[in-house]
Amino acid sequence: MKKHIVFIVGFILLSSLLILSFQVLSGIFLTSTYTPDVGEAWKTSANLSQEVEIFSSGNSFLITFITISLSAVVAYFISHKFTKRVYNEMR
Repeated sequence: MKKHIVFIVGFILLSSLLILSFQVLSGIFLTSTYTPDVGEAWKTSANLSQEVEIFSSGNSFLITFITISLSAVVAYFISHKFTKRVYNEMR
């Protein structure tokens, strides 16, 4: 049971850390490479849709799936090492 709790806690912490760091790094990259063009924005503003789209059509699911899978693998190895070390110390 202790092994499962260590795995779950490790998984949650690692997936949160990886997703947060990915969001921060991509935000820094996008901000540093963005060059606004006010004239072009003004020209295209007349063609904008008046409806709001709630769901995006991006492929963020694949990035999230890879991040969560990587977190699960790392959490498994951490829980396996942690429980083995604790068991050896108890002897």
